[in-house]
Amino acid sequence: MPFWNPWHGCRKISAGCLHCYVYRMDARFDRDASTVVRTASFDMPVRRDRKGNCKIPAGSTVYTCFSSDFFVPEADRWRPEAWEMMRLRGDLHFLFITKRIDRLGECLPPDWGPRGYPNVTIGCTVENQDRADYRLPIYREAPIRHKIIVCEPLLGPVDLTPWLSADWAEEVVAGGESGTDARICDFDWVLSLREQCRAAGVAFSFRQTGAALFKEGRLYRIPRRLQHEQARKAGIDLP
Repeated sequence: MPFWNPWHGCRKISAGCLHCYVYRMDARFDRDASTVVRTASFDMPVRRDRKGNCKIPAGSTVYTCFSSDFFVPEADRWRPEAWEMMRLRGDLHFLFITKRIDRLGECLPPDWGPRGYPNVTIGCTVENQDRADYRLPIYREAPIRHKIIVCEPLLGPVDLTPWLSADWAEEVVAGGESGTDARICDFDWVLSLREQCRAAGVAFSFRQTGAALFKEGRLYRIPRRLQHEQARKAGIDLP
């Protein structure tokens, strides 16, 4: 499982089915997903070209550690260097998503402050009600400036209303599970999240259908290349 990789500069924030992505990618390259390694591109945010220009240009959003989890314990020894690069590159926006929000306190840098670095968004995954009930009380109170709730892969109906508020959550992202063994995502679960966001005044994005979408009494098998496109065509995002 690569740590702090891939680095990718982009103008638009996006979130994928992280757990599936990790193991699918590792399997493709015959890697052991249980092993955490520091990759060759670890220091990409501070690398410069021959003219002295940063290889990742200012203003980019950097997807951070999207093939792992930034708070995985095996990477504790490297994380201070990663925080330092985020601090040095205040002209970039860093986005990472974690299911280990309960490790936040022991993983933060000394200069994080009461709200965190202004150029860092930390998303928290809640794939079902059990994980929402456990993670969201922690996440809501966490000292993070930019927060997004990631219900992806969405594996069941989720009620966010006990915690959902525009006072702290910037967006809710929903999506189904990808891969050949993907579990079913019911479109009614997605619509329920959308209505919860509408009531709370929180932005909502339906990012991908997943490979198995149940809608209006029918199960649709959707190829990976069409899952984001079909989600966009649903036209249910809320700004």
